[in-house]
Amino acid sequence: MWNERLVDAIIDAAKAEVRALRVVVVGIGAVGREMVKCLWKSSLSFSEEPLVLARTAREVVIDGKTVPVQEATPEAFKGATFAFFAGTEGEKGAARQFARAAIEQGAIVIDNGSDFRLVEKVPLVVPEVNPEDLEVLRGNGTVELPGVGELPQRYVANPNCSTIQMVVALKPLHSAARVRRVIASTYQAVSGAGSAGVEELEIQAHRILHRQDPGEFKVHPRQIAFNVLAGANWRFEEAGYTNEEWKMVRETRKILHEPELPVTVTCVRVPVFVGHAEAIYVELERPLSADEAREILRNAKGIVVMDEPIELPDGTPYRTYPTPLDAAGNDPVYVGRIRNDPFNPNGLWLWVVADNLRKGAALNAVQIAEEIVRRGII
Repeated sequence: MWNERLVDAIIDAAKAEVRALRVVVVGIGAVGREMVKCLWKSSLSFSEEPLVLARTAREVVIDGKTVPVQEATPEAFKGATFAFFAGTEGEKGAARQFARAAIEQGAIVIDNGSDFRLVEKVPLVVPEVNPEDLEVLRGNGTVELPGVGELPQRYVANPNCSTIQMVVALKPLHSAARVRRVIASTYQAVSGAGSAGVEELEIQAHRILHRQDPGEFKVHPRQIAFNVLAGANWRFEEAGYTNEEWKMVRETRKILHEPELPVTVTCVRVPVFVGHAEAIYVELERPLSADEAREILRNAKGIVVMDEPIELPDGTPYRTYPTPLDAAGNDPVYVGRIRNDPFNPNGLWLWVVADNLRKGAALNAVQIAEEIVRRGII
């Protein structure tokens, strides 16, 4: 593991030269659009506007600005510093189709897809949690991507949306008191299924409120409007768990460098447009009071604690806590409902909420690029 003082020295030296970057974004669905917006607001210095690629050439409007979209081809990556993969954009996943072209033409690929997250030597990164894993990009190493082949090690995976917000909350507690078990239930917005998921909820809600049948189920196999789906549009796999649940288990272990950490998850889709919420039970190696946990989390990077005592208008005691509406369109991971398990001195409950399109996808990818630049890797 790299000495952080040495890394800081490298960073300070690199600040003298700010490199203008050429950036390519592949995919212009819900995540791709958010990625473009995050790039516009990022600390990165660009030589030109981000080049947006998709299956077909067209124009799209993002935040009132017309953005040209070019057809995704291998030649489009020439001269790119970073290539962000936000969509499938072809018969195969974007990384399976274009990673070789992008990397061999000099780009670092930051992939929001799930194709290679668990591949050995692929860094799976949340900058607040394991930025040191990006150091593998230095030097002349290679990585073997299944179905793509051996490539120079210039590939980084962006974790699953629900994993990202969970590990941001777990990391400071893990550093303070060692997490030894995690039990989580998620409440995931329909935008996690892309623009089509949002459209499906809009149509179903409109039809039902106008006393019509919900219409055809295109994204989810059952009605999502005014309903809760414990299987959503995920695949059921081993031991009765969905692929979404296994993603969270395996990715959490990899990011925290705890390959045997017991993690069990139930993932649920709820009729919310943007913002994933999670109820997380953490068992620690030593007792940690709720007040201590609040203080640790308040001082952690990327976290906003919303857990203060208040009174309702009628004088009823209450506490603040985050909701998806609080998180939508914002960058932090919000944490509330921090409380001890009255029956286990080492148990702690958390309520964790984040914008799944921003911190859960686009923003985290852009922050990875910012961290690569900050460390002087490019």
